[in-house]
This record gives sequence, structure tokens and C-alpha cells, in this order.
Amino acid sequence: MPISLIDKLITFVINEILFLIAAVKRHSMRYFLIIIFLTIHNGLIVSQNNIVPQQSVNKLINYNIPLSTLIDSLKLNKMHAKILVSKLKYQLSVSIDSKIIKTYPIVLGTNPVNDKLREGDRCTPEGTFKVKAKYPHKSWSKFIWFDYPNVESYKKHNQAKKDKVIPMNSTIGGDVGIHGLPNGADYAIDTRQNWTWGCISLKNKDINELYQLVFVGMTVEIEK
Repeated sequence: MPISLIDKLITFVINEILFLIAAVKRHSMRYFLIIIFLTIHNGLIVSQNNIVPQQSVNKLINYNIPLSTLIDSLKLNKMHAKILVSKLKYQLSVSIDSKIIKTYPIVLGTNPVNDKLREGDRCTPEGTFKVKAKYPHKSWSKFIWFDYPNVESYKKHNQAKKDKVIPMNSTIGGDVGIHGLPNGADYAIDTRQNWTWGCISLKNKDINELYQLVFVGMTVEIEK
């Protein structure tokens, strides 16, 4: 392992320890346990897969301009909006009438590269989905639930079984969506730590803004 990477890992561990100590001083034990859960159980431990190099993230579009201001100033129809997710770019974009209006930084499942084929693989699914519900979430601020698994998801799942890519007794999983983070944990986005079980995670201020635009039936396209 190169010396420069070791230095980065040491710095990361020190920062995590300081953050956890601060969390104990500032917040309740319940909040502290949530942070511990994120750190250990959901994969915030440093690995080559779940931390994205800073230079791999492309420049964001209109990130510092409120989404409502953009839509109003351009006189766009919100009902024509859809969500585009690029896993490789680590970006979620709002598109209206085929024009990208705004992009947000995101993180993914702890296996951020592969397509989701089964429950527990911690991959973020790829394909075209529809929003089926949205609601406040006690841990992640807001939750935008889309219809994974859909017909195409089942085709991939069944083919993977035939090809012996996944065990025959695998289940396809579900409850995948777009959500925020525990309060005070936006650092997971800033440091590009892939921590979810397959969902797409944004900063809370970003998910709260996006939530206002999203409607049931809205298209969500997720690509590699």
C-alpha cells in the first residue's frame, strides 16, 4: 500500500474518533449509537470500494441555487421532472424536459459498482423506476421510495440465478429509495463514504429540497 494512502487512512481514523467523541459530548447516547451503527454495520470502515476519490466527482450544476428558484425563473413544468442518477459520477440530477436543472452529490450502497441482483448484496440497483411513495423518516430525514424490484429487476435476478451468479435461494430484496442521513452526519457525503444497503443517500438539506419536487409516479433513472 502506498505511503500516501496509509497517511490518508490514518487521518481518516483520527477524524472519525474525534467526531465520535464530539458526538458523545453534544448529543444523546441514542444519536451516538446511530453513528456507531453507520460506522461499523453499514460500512463506513475505510475500504477501496466505499470511499470515492475526490477527483472522481464531476462539477455540480447549479448546486448553490435553490431548486424552486431555478424552476420558477425558467418557467418549467414541475410535472415534467425526473431524477437521473449516475453511480460513476456520484451525482443525482433533476431533469425537466430533457434539460439538467440541478445536480446533487450522493453516496451509494457499500458495493457502489455492481448492479443489484439480490437482497443483501448492498448494491444500488440500475434501471428505470417510478416513485411509489414519499414520507418523513425518523432516521434519514426523508425517504423517497421507488419501485425496486420491478419487472426488469426480476428478469436480472432470475437470470443471475440461472447463470449461478447468485445462490438459487437468494431473494430479490426491496425497500430501496433515496434518503438523507442522521442529523450531523453530512460528512459521509463530503468524504464520499458509501454506507447504505443499496439506497441513494444525500445531505439532509438536499433531500429536503428534492422532496418538495418529487411526486408519486415520477421517473427515477439509475445508470452505472
